[in-house]
Amino acid sequence: MSLPRIAVDAMGGDVGVRVMIEGAALARRRHDRFKFLLVGDEERIKQALENHPNLRGASEILHAPDVVSGDEKPTQALRRAKTTSMGLAVNAVKVGDAGAAVSAGNTGALMAMAKLALRTMPGIDRPALSALLPTLGDNDLVMLDLGANTDCDARNLVQFAIMGAAYARIVSNLDAPRVRLLNIGTEENKGTDSLRDAANQLKALADELAMSFDGFTEADKLSRGDVDVVVTDGFSGNIALKSMEGAARFVADLLRRSFSSSLRSKFGFLISRPATELLKHHLDPNNHNGAVFLGLNGIVVKSHGSASAGGVANAVAVTARLLEENLTERIQADLTRVGAEAIRTTGRGRSAAMSNESAA
Repeated sequence: MSLPRIAVDAMGGDVGVRVMIEGAALARRRHDRFKFLLVGDEERIKQALENHPNLRGASEILHAPDVVSGDEKPTQALRRAKTTSMGLAVNAVKVGDAGAAVSAGNTGALMAMAKLALRTMPGIDRPALSALLPTLGDNDLVMLDLGANTDCDARNLVQFAIMGAAYARIVSNLDAPRVRLLNIGTEENKGTDSLRDAANQLKALADELAMSFDGFTEADKLSRGDVDVVVTDGFSGNIALKSMEGAARFVADLLRRSFSSSLRSKFGFLISRPATELLKHHLDPNNHNGAVFLGLNGIVVKSHGSASAGGVANAVAVTARLLEENLTERIQADLTRVGAEAIRTTGRGRSAAMSNESAA
């Protein structure tokens, strides 16, 4: 049985057609069940496919005359959704020509197009952007939201937790993912009203869902590996993500500078090269590529704009697995199990001022 085909925005990303086609071809070589709808400039796609006969035989091309630019505002991109490669890839999911879409293009535009075309599933107020982050543990960390929603109330956070747990059960093969809320401390009195309210609700709902919930975690614990899903608003999540990426680049650059500082350092590099290569592999974002918009009536995956062919292949593989494991249906089943009325909101929301005690 073959999977529903995956629509690939072949024009997205920093490099565009070449890397997107190479990535899809690599994914096809690893998993020959994949079928593709390649969306973009037909002539350029055909030219790129000449070097990948394995992909050519498993693909159909949908011509798109326009491309969404990296700096284009979402509102502008929405007006051109019917002519751009990104818009047509998302629309293919809407009309059933593809089971999922992958794009390395403008994140804001992709979010806007996906939300407008696919709508949020029943029981979900807002979709969330989720990604896998490396840890010292056996599994990657599922984190959401990473920038789709800057302001969230307790109801949003609880919905994010339900979606994140369903995602983690698929990508990490976990029966009961360990879920935590990102906060400025682990004590019950820390954080905003929304965070404390969401924590109380998740404690009550955890027994009805396949998850383990035990309150809060802090940003410095994200990479330890003792949590499987971390839930936060998009403002805090995006800052935490960029901080982790910056710290990884800082460590890599510092090691590179240190090892090239003297002849003795260069000799030390040769001795420690296996360890540094392992570190490089673990921190390479291409190995964790593929952020998912959770909560939509369809699967849309965002690849890094600067991803290599291997990174694109990883994003495609994540997409196919979510299709194969029926992510959308699983989330809907969990929401039905707890009931939308069981998930409450709080009046003051995130804008409530933190007390001096909680900010300490």
